[in-house]
Amino acid sequence: MQVKIGKRIRDVIRRDSKVIFTTTREDFPFVADHGNGDHVFDIEGNRFIDFSSFVSCYNLGVNANAQIRNAAKKQIDRLMHGMFMDYYEEAPVELAEKLVGMLPPGFGRVFFSNSGTEANEDAIKLVKLFTKRRHIIAFYGAFHGRSIGALGLTASKTSHRAHFGPFVNVSHAPYPDPYRFNGSPEECSQASIDFIERNILGKEVPPNEVAAIFFEPIQGEGGYVVPPRGFFKELRKLADEHGILLVDDEIQAGYMRTGKFLALSNFGTVADIYTFAKSFGAGFPLAATVARKSLGDTPAGSHAGTFGGNLVASAAATASLDYIKRNRRGLERSIARKGAKIMKRMNEMKETYELVGDVRGMGLMIGVEFVKSKEGKEYATKERDSIIVDCFNKGLVVLPAGSSTIRIIPPLTILESNIDKGLDVLEEAIKNNSK
Repeated sequence: MQVKIGKRIRDVIRRDSKVIFTTTREDFPFVADHGNGDHVFDIEGNRFIDFSSFVSCYNLGVNANAQIRNAAKKQIDRLMHGMFMDYYEEAPVELAEKLVGMLPPGFGRVFFSNSGTEANEDAIKLVKLFTKRRHIIAFYGAFHGRSIGALGLTASKTSHRAHFGPFVNVSHAPYPDPYRFNGSPEECSQASIDFIERNILGKEVPPNEVAAIFFEPIQGEGGYVVPPRGFFKELRKLADEHGILLVDDEIQAGYMRTGKFLALSNFGTVADIYTFAKSFGAGFPLAATVARKSLGDTPAGSHAGTFGGNLVASAAATASLDYIKRNRRGLERSIARKGAKIMKRMNEMKETYELVGDVRGMGLMIGVEFVKSKEGKEYATKERDSIIVDCFNKGLVVLPAGSSTIRIIPPLTILESNIDKGLDVLEEAIKNNSK
C-alpha cells in the first residue's frame, strides 16, 4: 500500500505550525483520526499497521477495547470529575486496590496523577520525604520526563535539558549496555556498579545523603537498552548497603509489555517505589506512584493534584486491569510467542543486512539498532530516520529511540498476521536503505 498525503493533512500541519508550540513531532505527516485494534487511520482514510501502540499507551489495542470504552462511557454519564484529592470516591480506591494486588507483597500506598512525568515528580518528593536525604542517582540514557524535577533525572539528549537548569541534585551513572561494552555481561554490570561506588559515592556525595536510585528496567528513549540479567540484583545490594531506595520507572516497559506486569520482574528484583503511566490509563491521562507500606505516609497537604484519580480515567484503568487479570496467562504466552517471532525475523535481517547492528528486547518491547558497519558500530541515524519514513509511506507506523534505534512495540493483542505484514514492510525499507 502506498500512503497518499492530500490537502487536508497538509492543511492541519500548516495550521498546527501557527498555533502549537514545537514538540517532538516525527518526520512523517501522520494526522491520526481513529483506530481499532491493530490499525490506525489518518484523516484522509490511509490505514496503518501500528508498531508503536502510540508510544506504548495502547497495550490492549489501538483505542483500547470495547470493555474499556464502555466503562469510560458509563462513568461519563455518572460523574466525570470528583476532585479525588479533596473528596472521597470509590472508583480510584477500587483502582488502587487492584493495582496493589498486581504488585509484590508489601506495597499499599498509591498516589494518582496524570502523566509519567508527574509520577516521577511524585516519586522524587516521596524519596526525599521518607529518607530525609536530598541527593538522587539516575543513569545516562534515562528518560523520566520533561518537567524540572523529572528532567533532572533525564539524561538522554541535550535538547531535553538545554536552558532549563538548575535541576534537582542528581548524579548520573553509565547504564549497562552489553552491545556497546567490550566485555562479558557480568563485567558490563559491574562497570556500572563500580562507577556509582567509586565516582558518585566515593567522590561526589556521601552515601548517607543519597535518597534513591531511579532507573528504567529497559531504557526507552535511551535506545531500548536491555541490561544484563544480574544488574538489578547488584544494584539492589548496593542500595540496601547504604539505605538507598530504588525507584523503578515502569512507565513504558511495564503493564505486560515485556510479558510480565512489571518489567523488573524479569530480573528477579523488587523496587521500593514503582511509577506507572502510558498504558495504565488505557488511553486516558492517568499515572500512579506506588510505595512500600513500610515507608510510611505523606503529611496532609504535602502533596495533591486537581485531576489525579479522575473518575473516567479510573473507570477505564480498572476495566483494563480487569482484562489483564482475566487473561493474564494467555497474554503471557501470546506476548512470548509474538516477541520470539519478531526477534527471529529481525535476527535474520541482522544476518542479511550490514545496517542492522543489534536486535534486543523482551516480550513485545524490541529495539533494532542501525549502524553504518557492524565492525565500527557507528550510529546510522540518517538511515534509521529514512527507514521510518519509508515504513510510514507503505502503511506502517514505527518510532525512533536513542541515536539510531527503531522501537517495535505493537499492541500486545496484535494479530500475528499483522506482525508478518508489518515486518515485511520494515524489511523492504531496510533493504532499500542498504543500497
